[in-house]
Amino acid sequence: MSFISIVTPTFNEQDNIEKFCFAVQLEMKKNSLDYEHIVIDNHSTDKTSEIVKNLISKDKKLKLIINNKNYGHLNSPVYGICQAKGDAVILLNSDFQDPPNLINTIISRWLTGKKIVLLQKKNTEETGVLNFSRRFFYWILKKTSSTPLTINTTGSGLFDQSIVNEIKKLNDPCPYFRGLVADIGPKIDLVEFDQPKRKFGETKNNIFTLIDTAFLAIVKHSKWPLRFMTLLGSAISIISISLAILFFILKLLLWNTFDFGIAPVLIGIFAIGGFQILFLGLLGEYIGVILSHVRKLPLVVEKERVNFD
Repeated sequence: MSFISIVTPTFNEQDNIEKFCFAVQLEMKKNSLDYEHIVIDNHSTDKTSEIVKNLISKDKKLKLIINNKNYGHLNSPVYGICQAKGDAVILLNSDFQDPPNLINTIISRWLTGKKIVLLQKKNTEETGVLNFSRRFFYWILKKTSSTPLTINTTGSGLFDQSIVNEIKKLNDPCPYFRGLVADIGPKIDLVEFDQPKRKFGETKNNIFTLIDTAFLAIVKHSKWPLRFMTLLGSAISIISISLAILFFILKLLLWNTFDFGIAPVLIGIFAIGGFQILFLGLLGEYIGVILSHVRKLPLVVEKERVNFD
């Protein structure tokens, strides 16, 4: 009989976690599969971990990992997946925006031979700046990434143990998980759903976490910024040399009447300086990722484990 692991990353989810664990338990009772439910708590400052510990006393399939500190919203889920021992691993957030009633749907897809099944938002009730920024991010990523990333996926879904084993081999200290999954290569199966609004608690996503994710995704899975720097630098050099030659010729021909002043020079200096600062920042992002790999930092350092063998 197949064994399923369900991994749920949390951070300050005391309003959701108990309801979510009960919802997972209810869904898994609808099939005959054995399972474990791993909650990996990213150093919550509320009562999330205490609530899970209390639930474990009543549900032995529930397990808990508490991180030593907050390692960010990207590292913690990947680490949790790597701790799972199931034949398939389901990653599902506890905010109910990825509905737990889809668990059996994605398991049924896996049982037909699919190695990766991702949840994809068909519609969302999310509005405002964050939704617009997210759409813009996916558009940029689709245009620039060398990896065929699937847009509008939430990160939640099912991953066969063979995929999890490949992720472990990569040992990436700063992973963009959706990019890792796409890099590994099997065709991704999609389950579309209408994403509801968060009902309880506050979202941990904001414009800053989205920018952080966007930079990491582009740096890890696209050479386009480096090529753009090279091409734009070459173009600016050619234009600058051409203009310098043109102004020199005009000055020779119209020595007494041609006076271009210092305005073009100042504009050129500020333009080139702006590009240099931008490109130095992009290079810094690439160097930062390289440094993380060289230092071989762990994804997560655990503070505590509960109910693991």
